[in-house]
Amino acid sequence: MKIDLGAKRRARIEILPLIDIVFLLLVFFIYAMLSMAVHRGVPVNLPSSSSAEIENKLTVSVTIKDRGDIVLDTVPILLKDLAPQLREKARISEGMGVLLFADREVSCQLLVKVLDQIRTAGISRVSLQTIKEGP
Repeated sequence: MKIDLGAKRRARIEILPLIDIVFLLLVFFIYAMLSMAVHRGVPVNLPSSSSAEIENKLTVSVTIKDRGDIVLDTVPILLKDLAPQLREKARISEGMGVLLFADREVSCQLLVKVLDQIRTAGISRVSLQTIKEGP
């Protein structure tokens, strides 16, 4: 006796759960990338400003710590060596700018000296970083 099992079902892949997982992975990687791109310098106590904006287009960060130590990206550097190092980095990437992170306790004179070294290196795009003031 022959039993009719009906038409054979074809296996199918459910696409909706796959789309959900791909979307969640995309969101995770976008947030991870944005959090890594904002600040590449050494943590310092930044001054506050009511009109602070985040500048992500510049490629090198210079940090001035509260004791006057200067850090280029994450490498400590002397003030006299700052201009040659920046000039070398500017040769590699055209249109390079500098994110300048200065602790709020740093003297104005040291800040001007660092700005002079940046200008001596031939870099005119400088963004002085601050944090946004609370209401």
